[in-house]
This record gives sequence, structure tokens and C-alpha cells, in this order.
Amino acid sequence: MIPVTTFAGKKVAIFGLGISGLATASALFAGGADVIGWDDSAERIEYATSAGIPTADLHRIDWSRISALVLAPGVPLTHPAPHWTVVLARAAGVEVIGDIELFCRERHSHAPDAPFVAVTGTNGKSTTTALTAHLLTTAGKEVGVGGNIGTAILSLKPPHPGRVHVIEISSFQIELAPSLDPSVGILINVSEDHLDRHGTMANYAGIKERLVAGVQPDGTAIIGVDDGWCEAAADHVARSGRRVVRISVRRPLDEGIYVEGDRILRAEGGVAQEIASIGGIPTLRGVHNAQNAACATAAALALGIAPATIQEGLRTYPGLAHRIEEVGRQGRVAFVNDSKATNADAAARALACFSDIYWIAGGRPKSDGIASLDGYFPRIRKAYLIGEAAPQFAKTLDGRLPYVIVGTLERAVAAAAQDAAASGTAEPVVLLSPACASFDQFKNFEDRGDAFRKLVRGLPPVQS
Repeated sequence: MIPVTTFAGKKVAIFGLGISGLATASALFAGGADVIGWDDSAERIEYATSAGIPTADLHRIDWSRISALVLAPGVPLTHPAPHWTVVLARAAGVEVIGDIELFCRERHSHAPDAPFVAVTGTNGKSTTTALTAHLLTTAGKEVGVGGNIGTAILSLKPPHPGRVHVIEISSFQIELAPSLDPSVGILINVSEDHLDRHGTMANYAGIKERLVAGVQPDGTAIIGVDDGWCEAAADHVARSGRRVVRISVRRPLDEGIYVEGDRILRAEGGVAQEIASIGGIPTLRGVHNAQNAACATAAALALGIAPATIQEGLRTYPGLAHRIEEVGRQGRVAFVNDSKATNADAAARALACFSDIYWIAGGRPKSDGIASLDGYFPRIRKAYLIGEAAPQFAKTLDGRLPYVIVGTLERAVAAAAQDAAASGTAEPVVLLSPACASFDQFKNFEDRGDAFRKLVRGLPPVQS
């Protein structure tokens, strides 16, 4: 745990008593703060109370006595409208921050030189975070990994010069962290997502850019330049005087790190040198993982890790669950769990990795739909549509490729497994890459991916 000493003797309100909220309350208590918590969920309030956290309806408290409101990242700050706690806090002149901000203040106060790698991007954040941490661990570094990847940042060990924190940070969390200043900041990519929360693409991209714009003066901003938003961000940050390492998987660079085939190359003054290769590494297949690997390699280099150690770390990377994760085989048929693909851009990355795909897609749709995936349709033998998005997706696919609306994941897995086994193709793949949020039928993408894994393991033997 990281005791939050910067609010010692002060009263702090917390809204959102999930994993991060509970960790925040404990960290503030440990640092000497007076904490009061609340949530929209009666169950969470009851649990927090049973854990010894004081709770009270924040509608009824005296906000003049509150020093800060710590907001859970999923709670609206601005769009579609500020949450009622935000309205009350701002009316009383109370700052609204998140747990990442508390970490940053503790680092500033106690260990300003402690290495801190912050990772954001529309897609690839978790893989890049986990891979960067793995490269550093391979090099013998003590590493704390947390943030949006699933471990509350304040539950980690405190910042220390001999300890590297590698933290995944969402756009929601960046909004709540005005002091964010990593020693290494990574912006992988930006594509349309979360516009219900941020309003416009320009606003969303601007929030993402803040992470790399805020790197310490002697730090490194690592920015993928294969989309227009990030290319502009790289130019902006470079003009501010920060060191920028550009990343590309689409073209050679005169300065920066790029991927050519399976090789990761570093270019300086127009001269390129191979740093590592990702050829034959199953956990890093696909162009998207090449981008993740290049970003992680750049971070490791910025922290002084030797290329030979980076290569060993890439080779031994175990991968992450729910990200192009092979969860089983039946004869020639591979079953791949890519439940983390909650938008079309993420699904494209999985579709690009395989041919002869039996695609399970659908859930709660996002604004972009799947029309942008038409270039991958020749790879898909048949689609199995589930959830709320099924009618919308069917309209897009009609006349383009075979599909069936099956409604549920259970029926989709059974039908896709049977069709793939009977296909006669050499390497058929049943791919769960939904291009949708999960909340219509599952608690989250992890729950959806776990259900897929369980269904695959429960399949009866199929004659191929």
C-alpha cells in the first residue's frame, strides 16, 4: 500500500467504492486523512461500511469541510453531464481528482526521481503495460504494475528510486490527474472511443496527449505516429522541448523506432540498427502487437535496458488473458479469446492475424459499428452474432459474408465449433472478437472471455 500523506489531517470524500475506491480509502487512512465514502450501489456501501470505511450520503455533507473529492474513473466528470458529486464539489470550490493524482502527489513529495512509466492509448494499453513490466523484470528491476490494468495503483508499494512503477492509465484517469508527470510516457494510438464520455474526438485526443505532454523535463515521450492524432501529438510535445521517440509499424523513420517485418529497429540520423525481433513469438503476433512491442522496447531503452535483455524479455513474454489468447484446440480448430476487443479497431487487430475465421461478434454496440472492418471480411468464413448489436451487425454483413444471429455466446460457440470442424480448411479459427462492450450480457469483458473459455472446454469432441 502507498500511504497518502499529502492529505494528512484533512477530510476527503470518495465517490465510487469499487476496487480502486476501497484501496484509495485505505491509503488515505494510512496517511492520516479523515475519509468519508459513498456509492450509487447499496451493496458497495454496505461492504465498505463492514470494512470500517465511514460512509455518508454526499448530498448531505458539509462540503466546506472537504479538501478533495476523489472520483472513481468511470464516473462522468464532464460528459454527458457532470456527476452530481462533481457539481456539489465544484460549487464548494473543492478539487476533483482521482487515485492516479494521489499517487503522483506522493511521488512528488517523497521520491520525485522514482522511475514512473505511464501508458495510454485507445488500444494496446494493457499489453504494452504488461510487456514493459516484463522487459524490466527480465532486466532484474523491481516493478510495480497497476492502474487501469486491474490492480489499484494505491495498493502497490510506494514510489522509490529502486522501484519502477508501470501504470496503465485510461483517458478517464488522465482527466483526474492534473499533476501527471511520468519519467516515461507512452501514447500508443488514438482512434474513436468513449465519445459519450469526452464529447468529441478532439477532446478525447487532447486528453490522451496530456499524458505524454506532461513527462518530466528529462524524461521521454514515446508516441506512435501511425494515426493523425498521435502524429500531431508528437509534433506538439517535441515543440515543447521534451524528448520524443516516435514509433511506427507502417513506415521507416529517420529518427525513432519502427518495425520492418519481424524486426524492431532504432533509427538515429537516418541510420537504422536492429534492436530485437518478434518473429515466431506467438504472444506477439499481429501488427498491433508489433506496435505494442516497439513501444515497450522504446520504454526499456529509455530506462537503460540492453537490447539483448529486451530480446530475451520479448521471447519469454507470456501474454495477457482476453487478448488474442488461444484457449483450446479441437483437432485442426483453434479457439481464440479476444474478448478485450470492445470496439471495431481492436477487433481489426485480431482479424488481421488469421485466415479462415469463424467470427463471434456482438454485444452492446459502440458508435462506430463494424463497417470499417470490411477489408477483413474475406478472411471470415462465417459470423455468429450475439447480443444487442446483432441486428445492426447483420445489416452491415448482409450480402457481404455468411452470418447467423444466434443471440447468446453459448449458441455461438457451439455453432462455430461445428462449422469450423466441418470446413475442411487447414487452420480454422473460432475467434471471439466482439467489437462491442459486454454489458448487455456480461459484467465485463473478463467475464465474457471467461465464459468463452469455459464453453470451449465443455465442448463435446468434434469429428474433423
